[in-house]
Amino acid sequence: MTPPAVDPRRPGLMWPVAIDPGGVTGPTPAQARGRHWEAGTRGLYLPVDRDPALAVDQRIVTAAALLPAGGAVTGWGALRWAGARYLDGTRGRHDLPVDLAVPGPVIRSREGIRPTEEVHLRRETVELDGLTLSAHVASVGFAVRHATTLEDAVAMVDRACAADLVSIAELRAFRHSLTGQRWVTRLDRAVDLAVENCWSPMETVLRLCWRSMGITNVVCNQPVFALDGTFLGTPDVLDVDTGTGGEYDGALHLAGPQRAKDIRREGVLRRHGLEYVEMTAGDLRDTTDFRQRTMDARGRAEALPRNWTLAPPPWWTETHTVELRRALAPWQRDRFLRWQAS
Repeated sequence: MTPPAVDPRRPGLMWPVAIDPGGVTGPTPAQARGRHWEAGTRGLYLPVDRDPALAVDQRIVTAAALLPAGGAVTGWGALRWAGARYLDGTRGRHDLPVDLAVPGPVIRSREGIRPTEEVHLRRETVELDGLTLSAHVASVGFAVRHATTLEDAVAMVDRACAADLVSIAELRAFRHSLTGQRWVTRLDRAVDLAVENCWSPMETVLRLCWRSMGITNVVCNQPVFALDGTFLGTPDVLDVDTGTGGEYDGALHLAGPQRAKDIRREGVLRRHGLEYVEMTAGDLRDTTDFRQRTMDARGRAEALPRNWTLAPPPWWTETHTVELRRALAPWQRDRFLRWQAS
């Protein structure tokens, strides 16, 4: 037998099933002992022949199968299921548990799941593609609370905002709805440092590195224009005070066509008075040299004429805030927000 699908919009994902002596709604006892099925929690089974690309989402589904009435998936799992990118459910080399908001001590904490009885996580829920999720603001708050570092907490807010699941204003309102919660200080700090237009985790790292250097007037992925309105380019991160652009050069940027495109764009921006500094994987272990390169680039930028602006021409469609993106028509989202699905 084939376990039931979670939702037609999530092909390949399936609900774990219990043993069925007749082999109709689940594997027979003999089949369950064989090599084609594997046991999960609470005596539920899944076929071993599954798409490995769906492993993280299947972990979320397998945990959600344990939810009682009134329960909801929360934390990183809920945000990923709702569309937040770069949430792979890991911390270092270890899998994170899937967080489940439950009414009372009906589920014990065990490998792969982390139940919580916090009432506010179940006060408002979202039904999405077969799963019940905590309200997005509540899921962000829970994920921020359990992040190991402030940088990870900021990254979680960045990811949720980039997917248009929450806005900074909505998170602030949610924070003020919480009373008697000692952890809201962490949420305050993360929200203060987050932005709504950060497209990747490394942009968060670069931006926070700059902030630690006192570079705070920074925008992410905001288009830059010539004074006549010509579009020049969109730096990952831009120091508005000096016109210094920051980019993270990962493996994609080292490939021939992409590298050539990056070089041409940098040339155009430099001719209009901006400078550039790149962060690479080697800088993540020790940022000393990147910091010096940043200061060097800022020094060069300050000496250049400012022949650029962030003010768009009248015909330009702005998308750098959650509010602006939510207001787009479907065809505009398909055209202007390709980065969200890339």
